[in-house]
Amino acid sequence: MKKFMNWLSTVFAPKMNEICSKPWIAAVSSSMQKIIPFILTGSVIYFYNVFRSYLPALPDLGMIADYSFGLISLILAFVVGQQCMEKLNHPFYLTNCGIVSMAVFMMFIIPGTDEAGNMVIQGGRLGATGIAVGIVAGLFTSIIFNLYSKLHVLEDSTSIPDFVVGWINYILPTLITLGLGMVLTKYCNFDIFEIVLWIFSPLAGFAQTMPGFILCCFIPAVLYSMGISSWLFGAVTTPIFLAGIQENINMVAQGLPATNIATSETVFTAALVTMGGMGATLALNVLMCFSKSKQLKTLGRIFIGPSIFNINEPIMFGAPVVFNPLLMLPMWLNSIVGPAIVYIVMSLGWLNIPATLNQVGQVPVPVSTVMITQDMRGILWAVVLFVVYFAIWYPFFKVFEKQKLAEEAQENAPSQN
Repeated sequence: MKKFMNWLSTVFAPKMNEICSKPWIAAVSSSMQKIIPFILTGSVIYFYNVFRSYLPALPDLGMIADYSFGLISLILAFVVGQQCMEKLNHPFYLTNCGIVSMAVFMMFIIPGTDEAGNMVIQGGRLGATGIAVGIVAGLFTSIIFNLYSKLHVLEDSTSIPDFVVGWINYILPTLITLGLGMVLTKYCNFDIFEIVLWIFSPLAGFAQTMPGFILCCFIPAVLYSMGISSWLFGAVTTPIFLAGIQENINMVAQGLPATNIATSETVFTAALVTMGGMGATLALNVLMCFSKSKQLKTLGRIFIGPSIFNINEPIMFGAPVVFNPLLMLPMWLNSIVGPAIVYIVMSLGWLNIPATLNQVGQVPVPVSTVMITQDMRGILWAVVLFVVYFAIWYPFFKVFEKQKLAEEAQENAPSQN
């Protein structure tokens, strides 16, 4: 175990942090974080609509959701382009690359025309369904802008005014990017939207299976237990989760049952998998609150507030769980057992599959569980899972507690002269 932990801390974790810091990966990862306000805006409206279903007199605010979450792919295209330029240290192209990325995205979704010659856009392609296409459009544009920036066109010219050089260096990469986009979509007849969805469909399909769902929960927990931001893997899961919840919403609107379990609403909002935070640390926090160790008891009572609201950074780094082999292992086990139970329960119809957009993950369980599943059975399953998590944490915690008690006894022992 000692050799394994040494390998994790000296080899694996630094390597993963190095990967996280790569400009292209860091750009996509940070882009996913920056679109969260737009997702949450849509979530607020979907949550509001729950009340409106009981009080029809309330005004219809659906347009707010349509122009926030409903445009999330278009917004993401801009953010990816902008973030790539920031991470690649091209501040001159920050805004321009983002705008061109939006234009490329519009090309990729293949708008049609009506009889009057007006552009007609399929609204569904602008929403969560096209999020992978938004990423591709942003990366496609950023690659071209990055290559062009290496040419340093007219940067040393003294005869041309700086503002003219700036215009030229905006226009040329824009022409090249949009020209290539036109060739691909108009002359080669490539439906980039369908091609990207086809490429990502096996990954999305696998994520909706039980093994895939478990991996979507397990891998971020493993990374997090080593102090590595789980947002690295969020670049993979966020498009899958958003597309999954969008499909659930559409199916319920057609009178069909929701089928996609792998969504952010299932993993985070319902808080059955992430009870207290990633790795289900609420049970650990409760154990700490009643520990015989003064240090653990004090920390537990400090951390319990955030834990109730599914915020576990304090306990992860304060207990600590990070790089603590006695607490890392039960965290990993919870990230396998919990998702497995949730998947089985939902697939058997013992708990409703979430079918509304709501990514507010800081509502305490079981309130959040009932809110997102609209199923009172969520209370029962929250209790069952808490007991399961408690049972997994307990033996490992008692060993950890014993070590802490020994340390405290040694500190309090009278010094030998």
